[in-house]
Amino acid sequence: MEPDLFTAAAEDRQEKDPSSSPLAVRMRPRVLDEVVGQQHLLKPGSPLRRLVGEGGGGPAGASSVILWGPPGTGKTTLAYVVSKATNKRFVELSAITAGVKEVRAVIESARRATGGFGKETVLFLDEIHRFSKAQQDSLLPAVENRWVTLIAATTENPYFSIISPLLSRSLLLTLESLTDDDLRALLRRTLTDERGLGGAVALPEDAEAHLLRIAGGDARRALTALEAAAGAAIATGAAEITLETLEATVDRAAVKYDRDGDQHYDVASALIKSIRGSDVDAALHYLARMIEAGEDPRFIARRLMISASEDIGLADPTALPTAVAAAQAVAMIGFPEAALTLSHATIALALAPKSNAATLAISAAQDDVRRGLAGPVPAHLRDGHYKGAAKLGHAQGYVYPHDVQGGIAAQQYAPDAVRDRQYYAPTRYGAEARYADVVERVRERLGRAGEGGEQA
Repeated sequence: MEPDLFTAAAEDRQEKDPSSSPLAVRMRPRVLDEVVGQQHLLKPGSPLRRLVGEGGGGPAGASSVILWGPPGTGKTTLAYVVSKATNKRFVELSAITAGVKEVRAVIESARRATGGFGKETVLFLDEIHRFSKAQQDSLLPAVENRWVTLIAATTENPYFSIISPLLSRSLLLTLESLTDDDLRALLRRTLTDERGLGGAVALPEDAEAHLLRIAGGDARRALTALEAAAGAAIATGAAEITLETLEATVDRAAVKYDRDGDQHYDVASALIKSIRGSDVDAALHYLARMIEAGEDPRFIARRLMISASEDIGLADPTALPTAVAAAQAVAMIGFPEAALTLSHATIALALAPKSNAATLAISAAQDDVRRGLAGPVPAHLRDGHYKGAAKLGHAQGYVYPHDVQGGIAAQQYAPDAVRDRQYYAPTRYGAEARYADVVERVRERLGRAGEGGEQA
């Protein structure tokens, strides 16, 4: 890294008085083995280990990488570790403040260092998604010719925010949200490490659990909240950070919610039943409780997809696409923005007309199959594409519906054992009223309407 006079002075002050730096800065890993989480990126021979000089160089040098992941998952930390561990020149820029002029200056300096001193340069570019297409274009020659090894960090989907030529010249490494176990290990290390709190205060289990919920997989958020709460506890002479101190410090009440126990299932059940009952306000309350407790947004999204089919079905055919779209969006964006998408879907499902006809239909059909009401497939419906099928009578007499006026061929489709069974009983709610009319006309055309049809 090439610090200016002010940067050098700040680093000297931090070295002499570590407490002047934020806790999250003091606890940054110094080597890759201290990094919590992201173990899928830290295996022997991985691009990151090659960047710090492990595994040698040779004709297959270290590749430029793009680090993509939510805030607080370690993108800047990994770049910091590389800067400390590598013997290469390390230059850091932020796309928030830097432009093409600064990028070109770094590239020109890197070319001189490579040609004059044989010194390679690593360029860390934070928030690269904030660069325009033209600004990203300015990086291409340097990356392609390996005048610099680029480490770029982004919180946005790089397939949408980074130009294709730059993506094709770099390795895309995806960082995952830190697990509770990852953050728990980090918090406990911070409590005892001399760079951290050095054993000044303890963190009881209930306060630790609340801190993990607050963090939501974000290490920086966890350490920032821990530092504030520890400061408040030390100021009063307390030996530990109580739950009350933590709540007061971060202005966020602990939600009584056990993600592995009854509360997890009770609140999830209440959310779905409130949607089923069309109480949008109650549904939003339970959704908020799950979000504030740190519930996995993908779990919530899965429950909403089930609800869309179980309780709404064809009364509103847009319910399931809405829920599926919400699940896909949630998987891409994560919290906190995912709360908006989950709210969108929850409101839409709660206010949609309700029908469980699809649920009852498949349940009745499955019940018949389990009771042995199956029987052979009618001969005219069987596969007739293989040699000898005609001799067996397969596909013989089948009427192609598209050749019939109205597109409905009056022929038997179900096996004899369930020929007259009617599984689907559409309601007259919402859009399903239209399907009810269609079902009635089709069954009449097939000769299965009225008294001839047996309701399952």
